[in-house]
Amino acid sequence: MDRKIQKKKWTLKRIATWGGASVFVIFILYSFIFADGGSRLNVEREKVNIATVMEGEFREFIPVDGSVMPIKTIRLDAIEGGVVEKKYYEGGILVDKGDTILKLSNNDLLQNFVREETQAFILMNSLENTKLSLKRNQFELKRNLIELDYQIDEAKDAYVRGQELYDEKIISEQEYLNLKRAYDRLIDSKVIQIESAKFDSLNARLQIAQAESTLNRTRDNLEMIKKNLDNLYFKAPISGSLSTVNAEVGESISPGQNIGQIDDLNGFKVRAAIDEHYIARIYQGLSGTFDFAGGSYTLQISKVYPEVANGLFSVDMVFTDTIPQGIRRGQTLQIRLQLSENITAVQIPRGSFYQTTGGNWIFVLTADESEAVRRQIRLGRQNPRYYEVIEGLQPGEKVVVSSYEGYDDKDKLVFK
Repeated sequence: MDRKIQKKKWTLKRIATWGGASVFVIFILYSFIFADGGSRLNVEREKVNIATVMEGEFREFIPVDGSVMPIKTIRLDAIEGGVVEKKYYEGGILVDKGDTILKLSNNDLLQNFVREETQAFILMNSLENTKLSLKRNQFELKRNLIELDYQIDEAKDAYVRGQELYDEKIISEQEYLNLKRAYDRLIDSKVIQIESAKFDSLNARLQIAQAESTLNRTRDNLEMIKKNLDNLYFKAPISGSLSTVNAEVGESISPGQNIGQIDDLNGFKVRAAIDEHYIARIYQGLSGTFDFAGGSYTLQISKVYPEVANGLFSVDMVFTDTIPQGIRRGQTLQIRLQLSENITAVQIPRGSFYQTTGGNWIFVLTADESEAVRRQIRLGRQNPRYYEVIEGLQPGEKVVVSSYEGYDDKDKLVFK
């Protein structure tokens, strides 16, 4: 008698299939639960700084320190060397333009002046004597020519009469020839005397021209030495404040040596030091502002010094309108140097988060502000207070701007 065989419900194949599916589901649940748990962090809201994304006027500027200086400073450098003979002023006082501050003595320069002056007198006398001699010779020539013309006239008359007498056979041929030779000799003598006088006159004029040229050079040298003697006096080129005079009576001063300076008190400028990182963006005409005694004032770059020292380069800035009352030389000003024009931009306050994210991402609060979610962003320009937001954030959203130390591997912050 046949017996009915009961079919098994759980075959090995079915067990393996359901077992595999269960393991897969458990793996998915485990991954979801534990992965989500690894990317979130509970934080106390009071321990983080939260800021609101805003849209408004944005200016890119950098803070720089500037030192107030006189608008112009004139160095007092020695043009000629010498020994300090007299000191008229000490430093720290006001002087007027033209005031003598210091006098030097220089014996070599003085001897050169006396020598050139003597040479000039000698040349002047020689020139005058040459001119006088030329005049005298001209007068002598005229006198001689007058006398010679008289003699020629007499000889001519004698020659003409002699020719008539010779034709009439009254005088001999020899007597006639003697009269003719005497007349011809006087004519030739006049020609020679005129040519000699021309030569002497030309030679005298050449000597005069040479003497005048030498005299002019000597006078020029004399004027130069006079100027050099004048340079032994240190005189104030402008009115202003005289700094310390670095020279004492009896001290030897070399050409080019500085003995002090004069500050022009008719205005001020500001010398500012800027990080070399910005050197390509700094040029004449850039503006900056600073606060002083309750007011805001504007400066403008007038000169850029491209030399870099210790990572800094310098600029001179001038006041564009009024100079603040009470400002003094040596004061330090905190200047906001503007690197761009004012624009309207989305922006967030500066914060320590930037050190961790580099401005590439930030934690953004959800609508109910119960948590903050990591989001990719892109920041642009910056100033000491704000970052410009290029993309990733909208005005009105709130972000965490405090330090992200310990948050860099988290995707979500849960506030408690």
